[in-house]
Amino acid sequence: MVFASPTPAQLHRSTSCRYLPTDTEWPSKGEWGRLNATIGGRLIRGLPLAQACHDPYLSSAVCANVQERWPTGSLYIENPVNVMSPYWLNNTCSPFSNANATCSLGNIASYAININDAATAAAGILFAKEKNIRLSIKNTGHDFLGRSSGKGSLALWTHNLKSISFTDYKSPVYKGPAVKLGAGVSAGEALQAVTEKGFRITVGYVPTVGLVGGFLQNGGYGPLGSSYGLGADNALEFEVVTTSGKHLTASPTSNSDLYWALSGGGSGNYALVLSVTVKVHGDGPVAGAAFGFVNTNTDSFWAAIKAWYERLLVLNSIPGFSTIFVYNSELFLLVEATLPGGSKSDINTAIDPFLQKLKALNLPVIGNKTTQNPTFSKHYYAYLPADIESAWPSNNSVGGQLLPRSVVQNNLTALISTYRQILEDDTVPESQIGGASNNLTHGSTGIPANTNAILPAWRDSLCTASAGIRFSEAASVEDLQFYQAKVNEWQDLLRPLSPNNGAYINEATFDNPNWKSEYFGANYDRLLKVKKKYDPEFTLWQHASVGADIYWKEGEDGRLCRV
Repeated sequence: MVFASPTPAQLHRSTSCRYLPTDTEWPSKGEWGRLNATIGGRLIRGLPLAQACHDPYLSSAVCANVQERWPTGSLYIENPVNVMSPYWLNNTCSPFSNANATCSLGNIASYAININDAATAAAGILFAKEKNIRLSIKNTGHDFLGRSSGKGSLALWTHNLKSISFTDYKSPVYKGPAVKLGAGVSAGEALQAVTEKGFRITVGYVPTVGLVGGFLQNGGYGPLGSSYGLGADNALEFEVVTTSGKHLTASPTSNSDLYWALSGGGSGNYALVLSVTVKVHGDGPVAGAAFGFVNTNTDSFWAAIKAWYERLLVLNSIPGFSTIFVYNSELFLLVEATLPGGSKSDINTAIDPFLQKLKALNLPVIGNKTTQNPTFSKHYYAYLPADIESAWPSNNSVGGQLLPRSVVQNNLTALISTYRQILEDDTVPESQIGGASNNLTHGSTGIPANTNAILPAWRDSLCTASAGIRFSEAASVEDLQFYQAKVNEWQDLLRPLSPNNGAYINEATFDNPNWKSEYFGANYDRLLKVKKKYDPEFTLWQHASVGADIYWKEGEDGRLCRV
């Protein structure tokens, strides 16, 4: 393994700031080498993905491959430091710029440790603390808030923690089947394993997303949400390494405050999670549906959008019924409806009144199908797009709110007007509205109140309400900044419709001035106490995470300095 020597800085930096590679205090080549020896050769030097597109590393063939795959998730998932969000890559090494343009890591970690156990993780954490450098945590890098990266950071890369083991779990809180998942296990990997054992598990809609990190620790919605709750509702215990290097278990009966915080109160901010044990549920038939309709008449199209939200109130009240949908000003798609234990007749009965409304509005229906599959896994993959990479590209910015039932019941006309305003905004190349509807009330899911740190607004929400912009993979830094400002502007438009509500942090913005109330709600103060207890020196820092504004601040050069 080759390690580059840092460029020495001319000025000594105060320890009130984290060191960067340009500082004289940055660890020497020998110090990095000793860390690497300590952890069994698991240290990896961070490199820009597009390095092959620039001198002196230019390779036309490799560069062409990077250019082709630049907007696809697969390019980043297996990489220890690079992340999917173009905003956070910041064009510091773009595959579309000239070969003689600068190519640097920018916001990306300088080194990563391929974590394989608690001892390796502890060694990395303690090294970063001793050397006063920033820490970051990355699994797959599915993130829009810059939480999986950090300039000059040492990344704890959990992607290869792939262990999966089943247990008959027994505790005062839960007795039943469970699975212990390493932090690198993806939704697809977990689903395959549990299906083979006759179970199903709460996963998100994208099979390449890791289950244990940002998905579960921030809540985590998916097609089984109306049946079993969010991902965090199914967490039984966490295996962690704290920033003091301690290897702990966090459960309702051991380090219960940490367990509570990790179950929906934010990812990568309290401790490094090595594994999580979650409930699994008996498998069986699942009914599904999908359809779309086209805008052949603008007034009729928006009348249909309004009718969809009205129907969603009914669908959301059907036990177990979940939906995910997207639309722009030309097309609406019900991507997937899920009804565990249901038949084709059941799901047709649920959907048909809306299809009749479309017929009355003289809007053509496309791709209408209903199914019943013998397992959840077969249902799940039956509704995935044929080209997953194109369906969830990395070249987008997103913001949004959680939409409470009361807005649809009492203020639907204003809501539709706002969505129409967003989609008719011609200052962006391509925009769309997305929503995922789960009935997450305590009564529906059977999850007792106050057992985890999930944002309380989820319990009253009808659906998510995300607004996204898709843009060119070669977008400039100025364009990226404009799109980020635009999704914040759209969040501002939605906010008055549901004041004091909330937002799903994984589909929101890092620079939302209302991040404490909207991402954490009434849980914030209690979460801050947990943060101070388990990470008193704020070794872990992220945008819009609990405590982000009281210890460190990120400067224009990407350096963390004391507030």
